[in-house]
Amino acid sequence: MKLITLLQEELVQEAATTRKMLSIVPTEKLDWQPHPKSMKMGVLAAHIAELTAWVEMVLTTSELDFANNPYEPKDVKNTAELLAFFEQSLAKGIKALEDNDEEEFWEEWTLRNGDQIFKTSSKYEVIRMCYCQIVHHRAQLGVYLRLLNIPIPGSYGPSADEVMM
Repeated sequence: MKLITLLQEELVQEAATTRKMLSIVPTEKLDWQPHPKSMKMGVLAAHIAELTAWVEMVLTTSELDFANNPYEPKDVKNTAELLAFFEQSLAKGIKALEDNDEEEFWEEWTLRNGDQIFKTSSKYEVIRMCYCQIVHHRAQLGVYLRLLNIPIPGSYGPSADEVMM
């Protein structure tokens, strides 16, 4: 099986779990945060929703320079808007993988802030990091939801909430 096929399948699989998590984010709690140093739930959820589009960014650029492109989180107003943003981002990620071949995966890509280089990796490694970021932040969102007593859907099997149903 080709590497690009594996990445496409993984993106679709992770998207199904991500969609379940994002669909239960309550609109009335978008400004909630568990700690002053934590992101607000809406910011965290929007970041999760945008990460699938980072596949497109990685495959169509050679770097992300925060000095020239300061991060501005998407301001979502409700759960429906969050899900629509996720579907738009996912479509970009899927299309980028369809429109590229594996040759591009081995080109270098850099994450920086002006002269400060955080990391230079192959585009393949950065795509994998994007997928890992989705899982990482989705787990954070799960903690937020758990603290609000919202039942959590399973990710790679049933959750404790689903087993008890």
